[in-house]
Amino acid sequence: MIHGMAKRRHGSSVGDRLEAFSRTITQWTGSTAAFGWAMAVIVIWAVLGPVFAYSNTWQLVINTGTTIVTFLMVFLIQRAQNKDSLAIHLKLNEIVAATSGASNRLVDVESLSEKELAQLHRFYSELALLCRKEVDLLHSHSVEEARQRHAVKHPIRKAAE
Repeated sequence: MIHGMAKRRHGSSVGDRLEAFSRTITQWTGSTAAFGWAMAVIVIWAVLGPVFAYSNTWQLVINTGTTIVTFLMVFLIQRAQNKDSLAIHLKLNEIVAATSGASNRLVDVESLSEKELAQLHRFYSELALLCRKEVDLLHSHSVEEARQRHAVKHPIRKAAE
């Protein structure tokens, strides 16, 4: 573990409090209790329809409420997704960096442009194609190495291609 990261800091700045609040709300909204609460609100609203003669105000209440909740949830979901995505990228970077023979070009691959990602995708698609021709699928671990091994092992096929 990186020095200083073992102990989490709980600051008192506005940003820290908002982060803690959004984490709590994100966890709660993903719970069964939150879904039950939302269903209860809808059922109560529907039951009150005849009481309010299905008026415009009755409809406006649910429309306004759901719009506000949806607006706020978009930001909470994006925040949670960004944090989870970053954590996954860091874990994968650690695996790539620690794995002997793994291509280090994949460390921080998420910061590449779409064009660069498409180029890497083509390389790995080629690697997959070459691996299908190999008996041992784990035998090669880079496109360049796969090309070299494939050319050495199958010179007749290479000349025919």
